Amino acid sequence: MNITRVIISLFLALSASAAQAALKPGDAAPDFAAQAAIGGKDFNFSLTEALKKGPVVLYFYPKSFTRGCTIEAHEFAESYDSFAAAGASLIGVSSDTIETQREFSTKECRDKFPVAADPAFKVINAYDAKRLKPSASGDTVADRISYVILPDGKVAFSLTDSNPSRHVESTLEFVRKWREEHKP
Repeated sequence: MNITRVIISLFLALSASAAQAALKPGDAAPDFAAQAAIGGKDFNFSLTEALKKGPVVLYFYPKSFTRGCTIEAHEFAESYDSFAAAGASLIGVSSDTIETQREFSTKECRDKFPVAADPAFKVINAYDAKRLKPSASGDTVADRISYVILPDGKVAFSLTDSNPSRHVESTLEFVRKWREEHKP
């Protein structure tokens, strides 16, 4: 009987921490710079610099070239012009190496937007985006979390959802509404 209670308590504690892992709207977005690639070419992405141009959609994904992550990259690439029209920029982040990100940025992101390499989990940890349980392959990876960060450096929107399509739809809808409310 006691072991059952311990197991249930442990399960509830793990479930609660998973649900509370992502940053919330109103939280300060941790500033970061990371090695990234767009169109197969390396550059240093700076959140501070990107925010000078408008909102940033920052999305974390588990692993380049996996099914869900490829779907998500394709959909973000297809919607890139809509994000740009709303004044937002995109950046994807995973724990993959820069070599992998170069290829992913060309093939799956279709040269439209950058993806950053975070093999040391510095950005992933700063955004509470590390998946609590290992992936099917046993690797520790980023969870599927998207944020919209406004030019003031605050998180305005966050979504943790395993459905990759929801991330594109939800962040684009948020950015469009925000832009409509903040027309120059």
